[in-house]
Amino acid sequence: MLRRFLLAPLLIFFASCESISDTASSVREKIAEREAPQVRTFSADPRKAYEAVRQAVTSMGYRVTRGGPAQGELEALSSVGRGDRHGTARQLAIKVRIERSLDGGSQVSVKISEILESDSSNRAGMATQTPLRDTPQYEVFFQRVGEIVRTPPGSAQP
Repeated sequence: MLRRFLLAPLLIFFASCESISDTASSVREKIAEREAPQVRTFSADPRKAYEAVRQAVTSMGYRVTRGGPAQGELEALSSVGRGDRHGTARQLAIKVRIERSLDGGSQVSVKISEILESDSSNRAGMATQTPLRDTPQYEVFFQRVGEIVRTPPGSAQP
């Protein structure tokens, strides 16, 4: 009887560990999915694709903060705007990675995040950054990169 009394809590403990492990795995998968970049391939070499990316983010109002064609990376920030409430601030960050694709073109991966500072007057610099998934910014970005890549050198940019 004592043996059963001791065995039951152990079985419950091990069963809950497996359940917790499954839950943690599910949460990790959802976070990874939310933070996964959006990817498109363009028929331009990586240096030309980088220049198109740089022009696209600049035309969308971002300021390039880091990166270059040799690294195949670009990071940029939008201007700081007002948040939803008084004393809050909002900014967008874009991170782009450019790699040569198998067909000789370029694979462009992009992540856009929203940076929110909930109380800039009392806690300056304490912001949260959240990946954006369902924003038209991705389509606008990829459309502009595509337009710039297709524009012949020396002609006017749209």
